[in-house]
Amino acid sequence: METHDWNSFTVRINIDASIEKLYAAWATQSGIERWFLRFSEYTKPGSLRGKDEPVSKGDSYKWLWHGWPDEMVEHGEILDCNGKDLFRFSFGKAGNCTVRIYKEQDETIVELMQDAIPTDEQGKHYWHLGCKTGWTFYLANMKSVYEGGIDLRNKNVQLQQVLNA
Repeated sequence: METHDWNSFTVRINIDASIEKLYAAWATQSGIERWFLRFSEYTKPGSLRGKDEPVSKGDSYKWLWHGWPDEMVEHGEILDCNGKDLFRFSFGKAGNCTVRIYKEQDETIVELMQDAIPTDEQGKHYWHLGCKTGWTFYLANMKSVYEGGIDLRNKNVQLQQVLNA
């Protein structure tokens, strides 16, 4: 029997939208707030990026989620991006995430791989299982927003322990 790789996971989803739109959904403040975050702030050396200004490698970010108080904040760095179909960022103690957007069978695929996940018990529970569950929901929400305009996120900070926050 094979052992499970707790160091990484990959989730993929097909979304009926262009590669360009889906890349901007990650690489701009307005894009990532549309389906994933309550608030995003991308900072280039010396100043904030505009809401629709794409990030560059080395930029930093500050992210806040719907359904969570401001104390639940993530800070990180854009590790790589190509302005087209690759977006890679640090994700705190949970490792790093690489997003690739490409065509397969005439469908646009968004693929997220999270790696460098600690393999201790906390890493397995919080970051492997927890993040995989979270990314599964958020990629489904991305599909919902881009294909039908319906945002599935819980925006009520008082409503806790729900899948969509």
